[in-house]
Amino acid sequence: MLEPHTPAYLETAPHVIVRGEGVRVWDSEGRSYFDGASSMLCVNLGYSEPRLIQAASEQLAKLPFYASYGHRTTDVALALAEDLAEISPLRMGRTFFANSGAEANDSAFKIAWYYHRSLGRPERVKIISQEQGYHGTTVATASATGISHIHQGFGLPLPYFLKVPCPDPLSPQAQGMTNDQFVDWLVAQLEDLIDDEGADTIAAFIAEPIIGAGGVIIPPPGYYHRVEEVLARHDILFIADEVITGFGRTGSMFATTEFDLTPDMITLAKGLSSAYIPISAVMLEKRVVDALVKGSAELDGFGHGFTYSGHPVGAAVARECLAILRERDIPGYVRTTAPMLADGLGAFRGAELVRDVRGHGFLGAITFDPAAAGTAAGELGTALMARSAEHGLLIRAIGDTIAFAPPLISSDAELKTMIDCFAAAYQDVLNGL
Repeated sequence: MLEPHTPAYLETAPHVIVRGEGVRVWDSEGRSYFDGASSMLCVNLGYSEPRLIQAASEQLAKLPFYASYGHRTTDVALALAEDLAEISPLRMGRTFFANSGAEANDSAFKIAWYYHRSLGRPERVKIISQEQGYHGTTVATASATGISHIHQGFGLPLPYFLKVPCPDPLSPQAQGMTNDQFVDWLVAQLEDLIDDEGADTIAAFIAEPIIGAGGVIIPPPGYYHRVEEVLARHDILFIADEVITGFGRTGSMFATTEFDLTPDMITLAKGLSSAYIPISAVMLEKRVVDALVKGSAELDGFGHGFTYSGHPVGAAVARECLAILRERDIPGYVRTTAPMLADGLGAFRGAELVRDVRGHGFLGAITFDPAAAGTAAGELGTALMARSAEHGLLIRAIGDTIAFAPPLISSDAELKTMIDCFAAAYQDVLNGL
């Protein structure tokens, strides 16, 4: 198979995972690992949750599939939309279902274009995003993604996709600045871009509340509130990409609630079904939906959707996932348990080769300094990830940043074991330099 995000020239066999239970997985050789990254920051409820398995099985027996198309849908898709409306931080209009985070973000771009066209502003087509932000790898979402290797070889990004600097406190631009000065500089960059391009050409701004695949970057306090003021002044839609942060990972059901943000759309995936079944969603603020209703009446339709939008099995699993999140108060559990993760990672603060330690909820990161280690960029992260696996821990290296995103059900003891495994790997790498 052609493996995602993997060089096609590799001839070695891939690492094959065959089983999972709780916060652990097993490979084809019978070795077990703690999953410190929830696979792709998505298996929030851990592996083999019986209620999710039962929900899928029952729905498969009842109605394995029927398409939501042409004013026909399924009871379970409608019920999931109601469930999301009950917990949404938006003044809800409607929810659009897709199958992945990339499809949700791609759909949000098209909805933004449709929104402005419905209001008589068809020239508003440009999308602003951040360097190092990650929004997917479809043609449009890869164009919005601010990571260069996602573009290489594909002729991307497309025109109309604009970038502003990443709000990374470790960036060269931030050095020597106070937090407020850095925020001022970031906002000035956004305003200059809008002035240069023309506000009447810009449809939307998309950003992650915490930048995930770009390095677990936590923007400085006050940044997004200032951004929202600029967007509101120019009637540019704000799309909050909560594909990673949604459903409890920050200690609130949504990071937009955690950080008191007011987007026009929220895109969701991963934790919506704890990744058991592909499903994603775009939650739309009422004013967006009002414009879509107006536009679809004039155009006699809304020409967007996927065969598997609102797939009944995905919807059934997502409904049960939301029920578990609420019944067990998983966001509250994260708030209570996150200090164990924070303290464990914090023990590396000031350690040799460590440049920064940060985190929020069940997201954490340690950034290492390859120059101090005398290694090329990325080599240190790769070595730490490999040695961690040898000690029974699967984590994710993003360059020389090690990202931690354990399942939201992880106990204090399990988190401590994960940290201990990483500490052993770190010592091995340190000793080998």
